Amino acid sequence: MLKILSPLRILAALAALALAMASHAAEVSGSGLTLGPADSKSVLVVHASNSVQVFRGVLEDFVRLNPAVRLEYTELSTRELYSDTVARAGQTPASRTGPDLVISSAMDLQTKLVNDGYAQMHISPETRALPGWANWRDEVFSIGTDPIVMVYNTQKLDPARVPRTRRELLSLLQAPDQPLAGQISTYDVQGSGIGYLAATQDTRLDSMAGALLAAFGRNGVTTHESTEDALDKLERGEITLAYNLLESYTRHRIDQGAPLAIIYPQDYTLMLSRSAIIPKQAPRGDLGATFLDYLLSPRGQEMLAQQSGMRPVGASVIPAAGVRPVALGVGLLVYLDTLKKRHFMDVWRAAVFPPK
Repeated sequence: MLKILSPLRILAALAALALAMASHAAEVSGSGLTLGPADSKSVLVVHASNSVQVFRGVLEDFVRLNPAVRLEYTELSTRELYSDTVARAGQTPASRTGPDLVISSAMDLQTKLVNDGYAQMHISPETRALPGWANWRDEVFSIGTDPIVMVYNTQKLDPARVPRTRRELLSLLQAPDQPLAGQISTYDVQGSGIGYLAATQDTRLDSMAGALLAAFGRNGVTTHESTEDALDKLERGEITLAYNLLESYTRHRIDQGAPLAIIYPQDYTLMLSRSAIIPKQAPRGDLGATFLDYLLSPRGQEMLAQQSGMRPVGASVIPAAGVRPVALGVGLLVYLDTLKKRHFMDVWRAAVFPPK
């Protein structure tokens, strides 16, 4: 026999359903996202440089697989991720706060955190399956890779003049008609961890890096602190070309209809990692490890590729011609030496902001 509910019971059922939905609803802020039940005792805190907009699908998939977990995600700059981890190191076990996993595109700063004792070890089948360059000391791990590219506005640059190498870019900057004067942007290495990493890798790999920086300065280069900032300028037509941007964010903009195109420099294309650590002071390092293993699992890698545009770690083991993957390890610490960093900054400022 069909049971008919009274109006009061129907209202009660609807209220319970609304409450359940509210407790699992996503809470979005300008630089954060919270998913999962509000009353959960299993709270996973993730701090990352990955854009909330780009990374959201990955976070939602993890919560679908772990419905009892409440996930609190905050987007921060690479510098903030590093300094916050160091600052929290002095906390007592009883007062520990902060993230259970830190994900950053500044793999040199992540490596320094490990080298200085701010990360904890994690060993699992997923971490053991990583190639050697993507796992250092079982404390810092590549979760995906991202080529560093040049990007231009297709409505502002003649296709015949698009530079395919750094030497061609230098020639364009030196052209008599100055097509890029006031129309080019590069990372501000003083405020961006990934910008500093990319610029120092250029210096290590390219003998003409200094000449290119000087040409930037002569053309009135502007600086950006993030790929998103540069892409905004490109979309608005404020600049024509940006140097050293993350491919994944650019792909996302292009898919949304932005009039942009990517240049993979044929002399070499840097392949950087988004790397993850479990901080030594993580309140729930076990949950951080669970999320890390998810990201490294076949499903997590597929979701990262589909949702965030990053390339799976396994797909980067055999690089294409001209691609230079950057390995995790002590080699990344060279330009974090205080004296070497100060010298690089002085040279960079003198070239990019020459006296008028």
